[in-house]
Amino acid sequence: MQIEFMHQPGNTAARIALRPGETLTAEAGAMIAMSGHLGVSTSTHKKGKGGLLKAAKRLFAGESFFLNHFSAEREAGEVWLGSALAGDMMQYELDRQTLIVESGAFVACAHQVDIDVGWQGFKNLLSGESLFWLKLSGQGPVILNAFGSIYPIEVDGEYIVDTGHIVAFNETLDFSLTKAGKSWVSSMLGGEGLVCKFRGRGTVWCQSHNPKSFGKSFGSSLKPRRA
Repeated sequence: MQIEFMHQPGNTAARIALRPGETLTAEAGAMIAMSGHLGVSTSTHKKGKGGLLKAAKRLFAGESFFLNHFSAEREAGEVWLGSALAGDMMQYELDRQTLIVESGAFVACAHQVDIDVGWQGFKNLLSGESLFWLKLSGQGPVILNAFGSIYPIEVDGEYIVDTGHIVAFNETLDFSLTKAGKSWVSSMLGGEGLVCKFRGRGTVWCQSHNPKSFGKSFGSSLKPRRA
């Protein structure tokens, strides 16, 4: 399959060209448009397989319960995908390794890629972020989205990233939650609270905007809904 990103970085859409015999797996609701002859099926995991447990875990991670599968059976075709929040998209090519993806960042992947859910631990309750992440493994392209722009940070040793700005990271990195400042008081007063400390060697992909912070600032200006 060939992936092309349009209108980057503010309002990115992904155009995926499928060759005959190829299948694209996408988050429910991500499709903008597609070729009329493509086959479409919906399942809780891979095409033709159930996977109710994995689907339930994705639901806890903030993803949809169902996945859509777009197939070019005998003739090539294309699918256009978008995201809920305005921002950029990225492509990552898995080659028999695992990519850890934050809740809400997954858009689509090749049919050969396996989608599972990992547990971040009870400490993340204090950070206000999701308790789960997606684990994408196998071989093939993956499409992720972000709120705002996406930029990679190469880690060789230690690096600290705000929890709300993480899009994805390599499984080669160790992950732990810690306070941003020297003390809990300074961390809370500074507005950072808990942050993620990465150790090892690998890449962390970050987004320029924090969806939760945006929701708080924007939500306070909304007028109450009248009955």
